[in-house]
Amino acid sequence: MKESVVIWLALLIPVLSFAQNTHLASAGPSTDTNVAPKKPLDLKERRIIPLFGEVSKTSEQIDEEIKFLSECDKSFSSRTEASSFFATRAWEYLQEGSLDTACYRFNLAQLLNDKNVEAYWGLGVVSYQRENWVDAKRMLSKGVSLQGDNVPLLVDLSTVELKLYAITSRKEELDEASALLKHAVSIDSTYALGQYNLALLHYNLNELDKSWEHLHKGRTLDFTQLNLDFVELLKAKMPDPQGFFK
Repeated sequence: MKESVVIWLALLIPVLSFAQNTHLASAGPSTDTNVAPKKPLDLKERRIIPLFGEVSKTSEQIDEEIKFLSECDKSFSSRTEASSFFATRAWEYLQEGSLDTACYRFNLAQLLNDKNVEAYWGLGVVSYQRENWVDAKRMLSKGVSLQGDNVPLLVDLSTVELKLYAITSRKEELDEASALLKHAVSIDSTYALGQYNLALLHYNLNELDKSWEHLHKGRTLDFTQLNLDFVELLKAKMPDPQGFFK
């Protein structure tokens, strides 16, 4: 299983600056009629955006894909195996910070097997690290639709929902995060990041007792994931009922 790349601690960073340059669909189209239309992306540009941009394929792209698939058919016992290979390499590039290369490898993994959860998961993480929250949600949601009981994936998607709430203040994001986390915890309550995300969820709902409860559950499961800045924010609103954090 992949190492966790989406970290809940980032949710606590003020997001006002992000809101001015967000990719949110709710932002609506520009009203400036003088803006020149965007030129179509060339193949090189398509390779490094999720699912090649999800636009109609050019003849050049189709030819390249046919050649790629043919080569994989010769080199691997199945396209499923080839897809897993490219996804594994993509995670390695991602952990090195090579987002463009990782994105291209995840795209190839999805091309080989459109049921490969790791491909969508990885594209979601790439989008998250690029601060493209809507694409992150869309890609991770595709993964969840294929593997709805994958606890780390559910928690990663809840992380994106919490980030979107921090930007938009729309309660629907909190509701979606809550549903994801309740489902995740019902499957595995020992996944520390799930507990930490629940702490943040209840903090946003001003349910401070519950926030402390889940923070302590997370702390006992994995102290290394604890965000001390969040602890200070929570303490400022309500002292630690257990007295652990003075």
